[in-house]
Amino acid sequence: MTDAALPAEVRRARIADRVREDGILRVADAAAEFRVSEVTIRSDLGVLEAAGLVRRVHGSALPAAGGPREEPVERVSARDAAAKRAIGRRAAALVDNGTSVLLDVGSTTLAVAHALVDRVERGDLDELVVVTNGLSIALALEPAVPRVTVVLTGGTLRPLQHSLVDPGASESLAGLHVDLAILGCNGVDDDGRVTNLNLAEAGVKRAMVAASAAQLVVAEAAKLGVRHLGTIGVADERTTLVTAGAWTDAAASTARALTARGARVLRADA
Repeated sequence: MTDAALPAEVRRARIADRVREDGILRVADAAAEFRVSEVTIRSDLGVLEAAGLVRRVHGSALPAAGGPREEPVERVSARDAAAKRAIGRRAAALVDNGTSVLLDVGSTTLAVAHALVDRVERGDLDELVVVTNGLSIALALEPAVPRVTVVLTGGTLRPLQHSLVDPGASESLAGLHVDLAILGCNGVDDDGRVTNLNLAEAGVKRAMVAASAAQLVVAEAAKLGVRHLGTIGVADERTTLVTAGAWTDAAASTARALTARGARVLRADA
């Protein structure tokens, strides 16, 4: 598969990564690297700039000044740690014996993984199958093997989150139908949209939604009322949100909107 055949969303995710990592990306260089026209690259940069991910200058793109920045999972794991642990415990408590689970990457889903291991070690969780695209998630679950079967997707390594993304990750999910997808995100808005900063990971999350009978979204309250570029899905009656943290007017508004759409909202620290 040539770069020209890449889905636009995947190409844009890689462009955003390059700009963040290198500090500058010339339009001509990007066109040569991705084997598309400079017109296409300028269009991509327009989309990324509108999302606050890059800043266009003449013939090049720079990181957006003050815009939302994706951070390494190690850094964000320590942020709102108590809320994430509470979310992890509450989410893990919703998983039944014998369940098949898709467990997404991220610092909050990592807290879910640790809480699942705690349940296994207490002897009240067994015969679980967990499919994940997160290397850190798989390693966190390792102490629960063999009572938990851990399956890694295929895919392309993305070091920032230790995740596996496309090409390869979504294809490995296409033949699956699991009971529950546990998904992290960067935002949930009043229209029920669950969104993510990184487009490549948003694409894999969408594949997880398609492969699951129900979805459990785990997100700190600070992420409610927030929208980012990559749409994961729209909450409905199959969706449960587990959240914790300082309860703002924006969080309360989003929680009411989700409930009106048929979703269930659980506050882990309430």
